[in-house]
Amino acid sequence: MLKYNIRGENIEVTEPIRDYVEKKIDKLERYFSEAPDANVHVNLKVYSDKNAKVEVTIPLKNLVLRAEETSGDLYASIDLIVDKLERQIRKHKTKVNRKFRDKGAEHDYFAFSEVNSSVAPDEFENDSELDIVRTKEFSLKPMDSEEAVLQMNLLGHSFFVYTDAESDGTNIVYRRKDGKYGLIETN
Repeated sequence: MLKYNIRGENIEVTEPIRDYVEKKIDKLERYFSEAPDANVHVNLKVYSDKNAKVEVTIPLKNLVLRAEETSGDLYASIDLIVDKLERQIRKHKTKVNRKFRDKGAEHDYFAFSEVNSSVAPDEFENDSELDIVRTKEFSLKPMDSEEAVLQMNLLGHSFFVYTDAESDGTNIVYRRKDGKYGLIETN
């Protein structure tokens, strides 16, 4: 069963908006053999230029579905979000089915077993974007996050993996879409 947490920034989440979001996202349940028990996090933002941004995150047992969309129409953004989430589910189902078919394993045996395999054709069967075309090997140098950002910029990359000098953990710095930097710390 999907439980909704809908927040609004610069917009009041009215009952019609809440109903529309829930009605649209509830359609994703058809992709599951039984309704998943998940919290759906929805953020609705309206900017001063009247653009509306919708972010949806659905953490499932072995998969996190996440999408965001910005447009001039809040309802159109919600529709586009649902389309993106459907594509993610179908793509994941195809990837898992291909993996277990290649191994000769039973089709229904996989960690994401709640996906209903009778729905949605495998439209990503010939999807080449999952192919690894290059492998690199390198040593992780101990450094702090500021030095890692400098190294990333020197290399002209959008992310950089390093060993944190203090925690000795593997961390990742990355350049965000807004031009600022993010840090991912591993456990």
